This record gives sequence, structure tokens and C-alpha cells, in this order.
Amino acid sequence: MKIRFDKFAFTFGIIGLLACTYQGVVFSAEGPATPPLKKIVIAYSGISPSQAPVWMAQDGGFFRKYGLDAQLIFVESGSRTVQTLISGDVIAAQVAGTSVIQSNLQGSGIVMIGGFLNTMDYKFMVAHDITRPDQLKGKTVAVSRVGSSSDFATRYALEKYGLVPDKDVSILQIGSQPARFAALQSGKIHGVMIAIPLTAMATKMGLNTLADLQMLGLEYQHTGLAVSQNTLKTQPEVVRNMFKAFVEAIHFMKTHRKEAVGILAKYIKTDDPDALQEAYESIGQALIPEKPYPTLKGIQIILREMGAKDPAARSARPEQFVDLSIIKELDSSGFIDRLYKSAAVAKTTPRAQTVTASAPAKEKSAVQVAEAKSKLVASEEKVKPVSKQIPEGKEKVPVSAPAPKASTQQYTVKAGDTLSKIAEQVYGTNAKWEKIYEANRDSLKNPNYIYVGMKLVIPVES
Repeated sequence: MKIRFDKFAFTFGIIGLLACTYQGVVFSAEGPATPPLKKIVIAYSGISPSQAPVWMAQDGGFFRKYGLDAQLIFVESGSRTVQTLISGDVIAAQVAGTSVIQSNLQGSGIVMIGGFLNTMDYKFMVAHDITRPDQLKGKTVAVSRVGSSSDFATRYALEKYGLVPDKDVSILQIGSQPARFAALQSGKIHGVMIAIPLTAMATKMGLNTLADLQMLGLEYQHTGLAVSQNTLKTQPEVVRNMFKAFVEAIHFMKTHRKEAVGILAKYIKTDDPDALQEAYESIGQALIPEKPYPTLKGIQIILREMGAKDPAARSARPEQFVDLSIIKELDSSGFIDRLYKSAAVAKTTPRAQTVTASAPAKEKSAVQVAEAKSKLVASEEKVKPVSKQIPEGKEKVPVSAPAPKASTQQYTVKAGDTLSKIAEQVYGTNAKWEKIYEANRDSLKNPNYIYVGMKLVIPVES
């Protein structure tokens, strides 16, 4: 009887364990069961590299790492995406700042908790025979429609280069980006704002890049993460874990090039290596910040733009459209800094700046090599022995003086450059940008308004 009882108990225990496992609960002598993943739905509003953070978080497994079973849904247009937030169909949305601001002004309670793209990802592409901003005078450029983001960006760039929109340069409303691009390609217009990665195709066709918006110092809340204030109050831990996943996904993107490019290819649906390379470098590395704070200055620019038609926008303050509690908490706790302090990362991947693009290594090395050569010449001159005195009566052979070492170098401005970024390359600190500005005052009237292809004189430090 005793043997039969033990067998019965053993069999019963096995059946019970299988039943518990089937229900998703595993009991262990080591401790309590792992809690089930929290199901959430996140919306995103575009198919472009600016949407990369949510894709990296999903495909990189970071939502699951922080206890979340996330479902991503694509909702075309920012206004419709915000509506899904208001209705409660999604817990968060990766969306344009303008849509969040418009809904907030109407009392929606939607706020931005993170800023993933704090400028516009447009590049100002021009005809092959235009290499300087002043050559656009008397020419025609195109926008989608008056009041659109492409219109704002175009007028902003023209004004920064000292050109008066609609007077010095004609502006046509043509429509979609493919239509504007076709007009430039056919020669009907002379310039247009084109978003990355279509810019790679434009470059292959021989069109010139005059500038991108970050070169002109434009802060603009292009893309960020938005939630409702009610969600922040009722589910703070879920929102915190979700934001941790986004922050770690950004780190993953910046330090795992091959995997990140593969994820971009999947979502933007292209296998063009040049387009993917530009998307990764220009957006993933250069523009998406390690610490994704929203830009209050960029929100103020949007409010100023909206204020022309909306009195509520004129009296609003940028702070009412953001909630910085979670990003500040992660920043002050050292959570973000610890991600980038890995020795392996430090050896293999340079840290990207918040807005400016990382400099090409070959440009930096060229200047460093030039400096090294100059220092080598100087050191050789110091240790060169003094020549013996020539006896009187013998003819003195004239000795030519050593050529003076070069005190300047020339640098050609690339897309994404700023004086601060160039100073970081050359001098190791962006604080010395004024040194470059002073050396180029004759051709550079404003330190912010450099253009691609511009030749700068770079003073070489001894």
C-alpha cells in the first residue's frame, strides 16, 4: 500500500506541475514566479529613419527586457496618431511635435516625455551648377505647400543665408516630395528640401547639397515620444520601463552598426546600401541624442509659427507641452551614462553629439597628420647641430633659410558640419570654434551660416 501511495503522489505532482506550466506559471524552490509581461501598444506615425528608436527597442528586445510585451502599430499622419493616444488605444506614440502641441492647445493632456529628433532631417539640395547660397538669387525653389514643414524649412534656410523668400528667390507649391524631387531633377526648379535617405539618390544624380538644417542651428521638435498625463499618473512604472527601453535601444543603435542597419532596412523597406548608410550616419549617429530630452527652444519655434493663426499658441509656454520627470530621473541616476561607459564601447564606437554629426575619421586624421609633421619639423630644427665656422679667406656658401612651417590648413565644409564640430575635430574641444571664426571673418559673416563645399582656413596650433 505504501508503494502504491508514493506512485500516486508522484503522478499527481507531475500532472499538477504540467498544469501550472500550461497556465504560464512555473513554481521553483529558488523563489517566486517571474511576473508575466505587461502588454502595451505603441503607435508610430511615419516610415522614415527618424522613427528608428521604437524599431530598435522592439527588434532589439528591449521592451521585453523591461517587462513589456509591446505591439507596434503604424498610424499614418501625426494628428491621427495623437487621436489614438487620446482614445486610450495606445499607451504611447512616437510622433511629430507639432501634432502633440496642437492637441495640447485644445486640452488633450498629451505631453512629450522624450525628444528623438530635435531638428529637421531635411537637406537643401540644389542644381549641379549651384555651389553657393548667393547663386540662388533670381532662381526658383519648391515646397509642398505654404505653411508646411518643407515651406518653413526652406524659408528658414533662405533667410539665414541673407536671401528674402518670394523676393530674391521664388517659391513654388508643387506637392509631395517625389514631385518636388522630379521637378529639381528635370531643371524646372533650382532647389528643394529633401529628407534623408532620398538625399543619397539625389547625390548620385549629381545634385549638390547646400546645407542641412542642423548646420543652420535649427532646433525643432520633429519627432519624440508622447503619452497622456493621465497615463503618467496612473501607470508611472510602466512608462518608466518603456522609456528605459527606448534609451537602451538608442545606445544599441549607436554601438551596433550592422544590426541597426539591418533593422532600418526592414522598416524603411530598402536595400540600397548608400541610402541605408546615410540614414544610419546622418540620423542614427548624428541627430538622435544619447540623452533624449525634448527641445524647449524647438517647441518655442513651433509655437511662434502656430501663433500667426492661433492666439492660444502665442500665449503658451514650451514647458506646458513636456514632462521631463522620467528623463531627468534616468539622467541624474546615472542610468544613461552607465550605458556608454563600457570599455568595449569606448574602444570601438565614438560617442555621438546631441545635434551635430560625427566627423569622418579621414578628415580628422588629415589635420592631425599635418600638425604632427609640423611639430616634427620644429623638433628637428631644435636639435639640428650648429654648423662649423668657415675659416676667413674661404668663400662662404650661402645657406637658404628653412621654410617656415605652415600655420594654417584648409578645410572643406561637409554636410552636418558646424564650427563647434570642426573645432572638436581639430583642437579636441568645441570651445575653440571662435578661433576658426576669427580666421574666416572676411568670408564668414555669421558663424552659424556655413554651407557645404565652403573652404575654411583652420589655424594650426603649435
